[in-house]
Amino acid sequence: MLVEVSLEQQPRHVRYLRDRAVILGCVVKRAREHSHLDTGLLTVSHHADGFDDRVHAAKVGSPRTNWANKVYVASAEQHTHNLTNDTCEIDGDAAHCESCVLMALLGQGASGARLTSGRHRDRIEGRCGTWKAVVSCSTVEWALAGDTYLLGSSCFTRQGLLEGTRKGATCPAKVSWNSTPRRPLAGSSTHPQRNEDSCVSA
Repeated sequence: MLVEVSLEQQPRHVRYLRDRAVILGCVVKRAREHSHLDTGLLTVSHHADGFDDRVHAAKVGSPRTNWANKVYVASAEQHTHNLTNDTCEIDGDAAHCESCVLMALLGQGASGARLTSGRHRDRIEGRCGTWKAVVSCSTVEWALAGDTYLLGSSCFTRQGLLEGTRKGATCPAKVSWNSTPRRPLAGSSTHPQRNEDSCVSA
């Protein structure tokens, strides 16, 4: 159903949509910070006095900010963080957000894989026209572990799929996510040779 909005109301609606987009962008930056081990994104997404309360209350900008990244590096060779079912309630200059998160971790040496699901919750405040988080926390609702046989099978490896890595591109089959700006395909003019022989039929 089409909702008619008067000219007087339009600026308010436009501001709400703009603020909501910026606020949810802060939520995404926090997830991408851990996904790409980029503490700069955490600083961008949080006010100077904000903190990320996961296991320890790690104030942004302090030496403890990197604690989660150190845990990821020690326990996982690769990992991804996926957000979904976002909610955003804006109340004046404060916003309360919640997102479901699914995190996948590949053990060192592809020794195993883990899936963890929970929720990210953030209180984001608008100060001097800038929305950033002041308090962030995460919960764990469930977790499971499994083997990684598929990654080492010839059926999988012969497809020549690209392998992402945060350590930089060490071979043509890897994509670096530490490029600046964060556009891993920018400037790419060559296409790696692919083995079209695959045991997976279309």
